[in-house]
Amino acid sequence: SQLQEAFARGALKPGLSVVLEERPKRRNDTDGLKQCLAEFRQQLSWVERLDVTLGPVADPVSQSASTSDAVDPENDFQREMSFYRQAQAAVLEALPRLRKLQVPTRRPDDYFAEMAKSDQQMQKIRQKLKSKQEAMERSEKAKQLRAMRKYGKKVQVEILQRRQKEKKNMLNAVKKYQKGLSDKLDFLDEEQTSSQGNKKGNASQRTKKGPNAKRRYKNQKFGFGGKKKGSKWNTKESFNDVSSFQSKVAHNKGPGKGGKGGKKALNKRPGKRARQKMKNRAR
Repeated sequence: SQLQEAFARGALKPGLSVVLEERPKRRNDTDGLKQCLAEFRQQLSWVERLDVTLGPVADPVSQSASTSDAVDPENDFQREMSFYRQAQAAVLEALPRLRKLQVPTRRPDDYFAEMAKSDQQMQKIRQKLKSKQEAMERSEKAKQLRAMRKYGKKVQVEILQRRQKEKKNMLNAVKKYQKGLSDKLDFLDEEQTSSQGNKKGNASQRTKKGPNAKRRYKNQKFGFGGKKKGSKWNTKESFNDVSSFQSKVAHNKGPGKGGKGGKKALNKRPGKRARQKMKNRAR
């Protein structure tokens, strides 16, 4: 009654109210579906259709066929395995039927299939693959070079450290020898043998005994050390020993000395006038 009064006053306008239609009821028209199926069904042999509808093959572990209810759809492994077993069951069913109908199921060895892509496209793909392979080879060579450089630097550092260690040990041995804490000079022989071993490559070379050639030459030339100052001074024994005294030699009276004249006889230079005469003759 309220709506009628509002409509009579003109309060209701078109578009404010919507008329609801009754929803259609759902029904399962089985006869109609079968009739539609019969209209587009083609009566063809199985060889032309090759349709196989089977359940999954029995699981070899549980020895039972896995149903769709037993497969967890959220589990990827179980879902993929159910697809695989269902395809396997279809293959086991279809192959014997194909062999019975004498339908070949294997591709011959001389089978030629036309490629889906052109030769130009395949050439581009081949060049791209080749360029990728060359880039990978260059990268691998660069890695090997970097590894070799790192190894070379490592070996160089080890050699320098070993040389520094040997030098430090030798200096310590020299200091000990100078201070009198040690009377051995083995570090000189070790240095010489190590240098010879590096040149000849023989680690089992025996070390020489005694001083080297340079040391022997210096010993022969300068002596073996000791006091040098005042070594030629006369002593009481040398002063009293006159066995080697020769008077003729001491007083210039030996043969060929001229006998008389002393120091003047020893001067063989001619006089000034004689030299002047010699110059005049030469002119």
